[in-house]
Amino acid sequence: MLALVGRPYTQNMIDIDIARRLKHAGLRWEPTNGDVFTIDNEQLRDEAFMLSSMVIEPMIARNGNRLFRFNGTTEWALDSVEQHEALWIPREDQLREALGEAFLALHRDADVFVVSVGTGADGPREVRAPRVEDAYAGALLIHLTGG
Repeated sequence: MLALVGRPYTQNMIDIDIARRLKHAGLRWEPTNGDVFTIDNEQLRDEAFMLSSMVIEPMIARNGNRLFRFNGTTEWALDSVEQHEALWIPREDQLREALGEAFLALHRDADVFVVSVGTGADGPREVRAPRVEDAYAGALLIHLTGG
């Protein structure tokens, strides 16, 4: 249940740079089973992991920091990593949920997905992308940054 490495998962994941921009824009992460993350350093950023209570479980360390403990992963020399070292890669449904009431609509226009998002005084804005998760991520960036 551990590793989301390989092509099947990367096809449905947003780009790590977009995930990083969402994090810096203030997207909060409360880790739960099924969440996908990477460790944002040069050696591991191309690997994706999935939180699973059987293999990688979130826990609170004695110092109060949230950790991700890797259980029974003999192929890795990784016991645990602090949450701030991990970069959450939200799924399509999580991106849509994070938009909340700002989400107005999703439709397809030829070969692109279009997400309409309400940004306040400026009125609705549209984000177009070839993949639906990228359209949601762009719309969420607009929502979080106000522009």
